[in-house]
Amino acid sequence: MMSKIKEFLKAQLSAFAGGMVDYGIMLFCKEILGFAISTSIVISGSIGAVVNFTINRFWTFKKDEAPVASQLWKFIIVVIGSIILKSQGTPLLSTLTGIDYKITRLMVELVVSLGFNFTLQKYWVFKKADRQETV
Repeated sequence: MMSKIKEFLKAQLSAFAGGMVDYGIMLFCKEILGFAISTSIVISGSIGAVVNFTINRFWTFKKDEAPVASQLWKFIIVVIGSIILKSQGTPLLSTLTGIDYKITRLMVELVVSLGFNFTLQKYWVFKKADRQETV
């Protein structure tokens, strides 16, 4: 039980690190470069995903012995889904609530991170091999 809690906490630290990179780049793209919020999230989410993948592979789930290609294509699918949810959900929630995008982005990020990213990364991308599986 403690190992599952530890793994979950490590995944959240990894998501936080990737999320900080993601959020900072989003602000830079939107506020400095003047990109639309959805475009900013696509760019920042892609860069944040690289940070998150690297930390998860080598530290959180310790799956660096597995071929990177087998993890990477799955991770890319998860990232695409995550970016779609965040880039569409953030402006939608801002429009519906009247809350600034900087706040709704954090709200959407929390839901996507816990409900979508963590679940798919743990049980699909970085899945531990079953004993019955053959290589």
